[in-house]
Parts: sequence; structure tokens; C-alpha cells
Amino acid sequence: MAGGFVLVVGPSGAGKDTLLRLARKRLTGDPRFVFPRRLVTRAPSAHEDNRELDEATFAGGVASGAFALHWRAHGLGYAIPFETLAQAESGHVVVCNVSRRIVAQARLTLPSVGVVTVTASPEVLAQRLAARGRPEDGDLRSRLARQAPIEAECTIWNDADPESAADRLVAYLRARGA
Repeated sequence: MAGGFVLVVGPSGAGKDTLLRLARKRLTGDPRFVFPRRLVTRAPSAHEDNRELDEATFAGGVASGAFALHWRAHGLGYAIPFETLAQAESGHVVVCNVSRRIVAQARLTLPSVGVVTVTASPEVLAQRLAARGRPEDGDLRSRLARQAPIEAECTIWNDADPESAADRLVAYLRARGA
């Protein structure tokens, strides 16, 4: 097995968590793939099935090297569990939603990193962010303006049909896991 990490990145509202949920469901029972729950200093919601951490636990984990990856964004702390590193090194493909800002660091510190960018038109992104109605999302215009390009092996446009977009993600993952 090849193993490694597949980092799913893209702007807020692109549907990354939806595509990951659909891919995880389709790949259930295939031992090649691991979809860890992110650790976030925010309670889980209908939009994200994360494991909640308090700020002190997050800070302690960062200080002690307890995470495979960690970053701060939008006033929150995010991390990928440390055990994913051993899973990737033992041949599993670890698939996770991360910030675009940590891709370069991940490429230096994690084994066999692939990147999938999920995106949508500015109009669709704005509609999705407004529909979430999360106060911590802050100013939607400034969030939408932060779209730095990232080098990715796969780009998925998720403007309309999430099932078709998930088909493309699953095809990429299966090719990675071959």
C-alpha cells in the first residue's frame, strides 16, 4: 500500500466536509482509507463532525507535539490527531480537511502528501456561508476574498451536485490507494 496523507483544502463554503462525508460513506469497509475527525476548539455542528477541544488542551497539545498537524484560523484552533501519522506510515491513506496555509508545512513534515482543492463559484460560496449563519464565520466578504491558489493534484468544482463531486474525490482517493 502506498499510504500517506490527502489534504482536502478550499475556501469556506466549498463543501469540503460534505464531500468528505460522502467519500467516507462510499469507502466504508475499505481498510486503505482513514478519515479522522478533526480536533477543533468549537463544538461539533450539523456542518462539521469534529472532536471538540478546549483552548488549554489545544495549547498543551501544540506545546507537547501531540498533533500530526495543527493551525489556527478564524479565531479557532484546529488539529489532526497524532495517531494519523502512524496510520499513514503503515500504508493507509489519511484523508483530512485542513487549512490551505499549512499545506507547505505538511509537505515538509508528513509522508506522501497529496492535495485536493475543492471550490465553487463566488456566488455559491457566498450563499453557502450565509446559509450556515455561524457568528464565528465573521465578515463573509473578507472570507471570500481570501482565495490564494494552491498547487493541487486534483481540483474539484462543487457548484451543484455534491454526488458527482464526491465521485471525483473517491476516484482520486482510489487511485492514491492503489
